[in-house]
Amino acid sequence: MSNSADSNATGSMGPAPARKGGFRPVRILTVGVFALAGLLFFTSFNTAKGTDIRSDDNLLKLSDLIQERSRKNKELDEANASSRDQNEKLAERDDGSSKAQDDKLTGLEKDAGTQKLSGKAITVTLNDAPPNATAKLPGYPEPQPDYLVIHQQDLQAVVNALWKGGAQGIKVMDQRLISTSAVRCVGNTLILQGRVYSPPYKIQAVGDPAKMQQALADSEAIQNYMVYVNVYGLGWKVTEDGTVTLPGYSGTVDLHYAKPVQ
Repeated sequence: MSNSADSNATGSMGPAPARKGGFRPVRILTVGVFALAGLLFFTSFNTAKGTDIRSDDNLLKLSDLIQERSRKNKELDEANASSRDQNEKLAERDDGSSKAQDDKLTGLEKDAGTQKLSGKAITVTLNDAPPNATAKLPGYPEPQPDYLVIHQQDLQAVVNALWKGGAQGIKVMDQRLISTSAVRCVGNTLILQGRVYSPPYKIQAVGDPAKMQQALADSEAIQNYMVYVNVYGLGWKVTEDGTVTLPGYSGTVDLHYAKPVQ
């Protein structure tokens, strides 16, 4: 379509002919698109090297590598625990030590968490909120994704409160904690002593149930967590388990630390 001004300019001669010489902007854009497409095809070919780059078999996900390493670490922990038990049985046959020395060693192993521990226990379970959660109480904003998942500080708050409440031993998921254990989260997964876990997270502690539950209630960090439980639906459950037996720590007790570059 053209307006009246255009009609006056062209008169009866009709539309002006296209300008000759040089490329129009649209032609330059077309050439650029084809050049980019060619580069992408070349890159795909060079990457694939004749293989199917869409195949899941050729595109190993990082999560798969993490899960495989976690499984391998679990197998190594179990093998290490079995070897430790055999060594202890051999040492008990005739190690030349006195009963007092054996009793002292047993006490040290118990304190270190490498021996099984039996007693009354409670279990604390934490879980992510439903993905479609909304604010259940007035005056609170609608949740951000960050509000709906368990964080490292939440797990640490529970562990610290249980220790403060007199816990004699603590198990997180299926692993016993010792003095060098580090409870760490990456995204919404827990990494504990080389193994990976997903929620719900279960923390079991042996000790006086009443004192441990009181320590949980007194913790300011857990009081803050309970706000998110009540408003956004984060999971929280405390149960008394009766008498249970925690496993001994089965991993390595060697310390790993950074060294300066020579």
